[in-house]
Amino acid sequence: MNVYVMKQIWFKMSLGIFTVTSLGMAILNSPERAATHQAASTPSGVIVTVTYPDPINVRGGPSTVHYPIVGQLAPGAVVPALGISPGHEWVQIAFPQTPTGTGWVYAVFITVSGGELPVVEAPPTPTPLVTATLDLTLAAAFNIQPTQTRLPTFTPPPPLTVPQFTEESSSHSSSVFGIFIIGLGLIGGTGLLVSFILRK
Repeated sequence: MNVYVMKQIWFKMSLGIFTVTSLGMAILNSPERAATHQAASTPSGVIVTVTYPDPINVRGGPSTVHYPIVGQLAPGAVVPALGISPGHEWVQIAFPQTPTGTGWVYAVFITVSGGELPVVEAPPTPTPLVTATLDLTLAAAFNIQPTQTRLPTFTPPPPLTVPQFTEESSSHSSSVFGIFIIGLGLIGGTGLLVSFILRK
């Protein structure tokens, strides 16, 4: 065997020994690393675990009305707890994504473990970006003043005139009406008599 072949065999053996040693060290160190990683990722002290099946909102304070949403926590997330609201409805947590480094979550969606939490007062509510101002020009457009009108005056009705009827006119009209009725009776009777005669 020449020197070149001997060097190749020696190199392959060295590489194999190094690979087996590295794998063995990695297997031996993996439980220690996993435990170290788990210890580093799991916060110590009082912790909050999200028990709600959907992501929950993290707010800037203990209210859904007065404080905005600053982030979310996934189901099963574990974060350090810092305090609780006076009504015990909200829990303050460590939340590095905010400028203050804290956030608030609703207590119904989480479980607290590891001890008791101190009562923490709510932070001041944020100032609204737009303050309500009154536009005087727009308000003046809707400020309608009633026009001055005279009150209606009472005008008395004209005097009532009652027609006067005389007896002469009523007797004259009734006699004309009577003559008309008698004439109709004579014409009807004559017609009846003629039809009776012609029938025979």
